[in-house]
Amino acid sequence: EDYTPELTYVCNSDQRLDSRVAPYYEKMYDAAAKDGIYLTPCSGYRSYERQERNYKNKTTYYKNQGLSEHDALVKAATVIMPPGSSEHNLGIAMDIVNVLDSFANTAEYKWLEKNAADYGFILRYPKDKTDITKVVYEPWHWRYVGTELAKELKASGLTLEEYFGVTQN
Repeated sequence: EDYTPELTYVCNSDQRLDSRVAPYYEKMYDAAAKDGIYLTPCSGYRSYERQERNYKNKTTYYKNQGLSEHDALVKAATVIMPPGSSEHNLGIAMDIVNVLDSFANTAEYKWLEKNAADYGFILRYPKDKTDITKVVYEPWHWRYVGTELAKELKASGLTLEEYFGVTQN
C-alpha cells in the first residue's frame, strides 16, 4: 500500500515508469519512431490510491448492473487489478497509445508484437490466454520482464503464469 518505486518520466510525456524500466521503454520508443511508429505512453505508473479508485469505480459499475458485491469485485478484477496487485503500481507496465481492443489492428501493435521482446517487454494479457491470466484481452498493456525472459516467453508462446507454473482452473 505504501510502496512507491523510484520513478522517471518517459518520452517527454506525463507518464512515469520505474527508473530501472524507463530506459528500456525509451529505447523501444526511439527504435519504433525510426520506423515511423509512435508508441505514445498512455498510462504507466499508478499510485495505490489511483488504482483503488479505478477498481472501486469498476466494481460499482458492475454492482449497478445487478451483480452482487462479491461477483462485482471478481468481475472488476478481470478488467482493473485490485490496488496493490497491479503491475502499474510497480511502475513496470505501460498502456501504449490507447486502451481500446482496436489497438490490436494498428501498426503500433504490429510493431510491438514483432519487436517489444528485444527491449524486454511482453504483451501481458493475450487474447487467447484469458482463461489462464484471468484478465480480459489488453493489446495495449505491455510489461517489462527483461530482454532474456521476454525473448524466451515470445518464443515459447507462454504467459508469465504458465512460465512460472501458477495457472489455475
